[in-house]
Amino acid sequence: SGDMRRDRLLVAVTLVTLLAADIHFVLLPRLKAWYHLPRESCACRVTNGSLENGGATTVPWTTNQNFTVVSTERGSKLERLFRHPLYNISLPELVPDEQLLQEEELMNYCKRKVSRWERYSTAAAASNITILDHPVTFDPEASWLQFHLGINRYALYSRDDSSVDRLLRDMQTATVISADFTQDEKALKGACDCSQVVKPSGLHLKLALKLQDFGKAMFKPMRQKRHEETPENFFYFVDFQRHNAEIAAFHLDRVLDFRRVPPVAGRFINVTGEILYITHNEELRSVFFNSPANNTCFFAKCLYVCKSEYAVCGHPDLLEGSMSAYLPGLSIAPRISIPNPWMRAYSFTGREEWEVNALYCDNVKKLYPYNSGNRLLNIIDMAIFDFLTGNMDRHHYEIFTKFGDDGFLLHLDNARGFGRHSDDEMSILAPLTQCCMIKRSTLFRLKLLVKSEYRLSDVMRESLSRDPLSPVLTEDHLQALDRRLGHVLRTVGKCVKKLGEPQVVIRDFVESSRVTTSLPGGNNRAV
Repeated sequence: SGDMRRDRLLVAVTLVTLLAADIHFVLLPRLKAWYHLPRESCACRVTNGSLENGGATTVPWTTNQNFTVVSTERGSKLERLFRHPLYNISLPELVPDEQLLQEEELMNYCKRKVSRWERYSTAAAASNITILDHPVTFDPEASWLQFHLGINRYALYSRDDSSVDRLLRDMQTATVISADFTQDEKALKGACDCSQVVKPSGLHLKLALKLQDFGKAMFKPMRQKRHEETPENFFYFVDFQRHNAEIAAFHLDRVLDFRRVPPVAGRFINVTGEILYITHNEELRSVFFNSPANNTCFFAKCLYVCKSEYAVCGHPDLLEGSMSAYLPGLSIAPRISIPNPWMRAYSFTGREEWEVNALYCDNVKKLYPYNSGNRLLNIIDMAIFDFLTGNMDRHHYEIFTKFGDDGFLLHLDNARGFGRHSDDEMSILAPLTQCCMIKRSTLFRLKLLVKSEYRLSDVMRESLSRDPLSPVLTEDHLQALDRRLGHVLRTVGKCVKKLGEPQVVIRDFVESSRVTTSLPGGNNRAV
């Protein structure tokens, strides 16, 4: 009978243990998941892909209140984010003048480029220049061509443009058929004045790589390891250019739904087989050498004069870097570069007016093209983007001339972002703090990204995990995104408290010097 009692006790203990384990590992997680799911339908009512009344009364200003979640699914936060109504606001139907390029125009331009390439290759062969001969194909359905055709007055690509993901894959894997210096480095002609505080952009060692389908990408090699921060004594204008910052900036731009950064992907390049052996440029060949460790290295054209510029080396041939898709050529899609009103003083001691005049924005608002339309609001978007990345080097911005004053700003050259995760440079937010204006759509998306269901660091981590060079950012940089987002929202909150919401939160798509009519979701269209 004693053995039977022990057996019964053992069975009872086993059953209790199993029950406790089941409660802890199965039932409790389900209860927690159920508890965190929304109990109400979304306050943002969706009608034909637009937000009724723009959701003006549904999004709070402070970060400690809840924004009602649309999806009750668990899983990918990134996919859930892109399904949210704020990321599916319908735009006005595009008319031909609102598209950057027409298909026939682009195809004729590309065929001329292909013909020129074939003549160039033939001439190189006749000159006994030894290069690897890769078969090349021109495909009218190529991802880079479809990307160019998708550019319109609102963004570089639409939210559902499948060519962007195809382009990212192509830049990661397509055969490189040619390598050359970029145009700005060629313009230096090897000259370098080291007395300049700010050295020319060509010194930053980037190459133009042509792919097998005639697509083109700018390659920026790794210069700084991910865990390394920019030294605190470095000025912003002599900071390193980081390949991973270019990659992360593209993903952040897409998460913010700006879509103003050309697609960027990470890639390992064989510097011997994919640069040295295929370049037609003798000057580029001349800057290659083997290091004492027998690694293949190359440097910028000004290395012999500017001692601060150092070579990059493969291991022994492989070198990681970023591949940024080229925009359409200037001859077919002209762009202009405009000084940023909040440009910094590129000297060791100087200061600009905006740094000493708290009312500087009042003066900017009186000047063309900031006195009407979206331009100033787009500058503030750009400042928020740069603040999140920590980029202090936004001295100019570019626009497509075709879209005039109502076009978006291109967020190019982001390699000086993500340098210091431990410091939040509040002066980058000067356009927002001084003007106290923000687009309503921008604010609503920022409010969404502060919520746990769509937390910015989480969706960025997930988005960047799809890149071949993952992890692209360290956890410290991802956490810094959340911290800086909080700074932005608190700044907006102070503006609202000071001036009132109608003065601060501005309806989108107000066109300059035209009569406009309100559309659902805060979109305006000229009539």
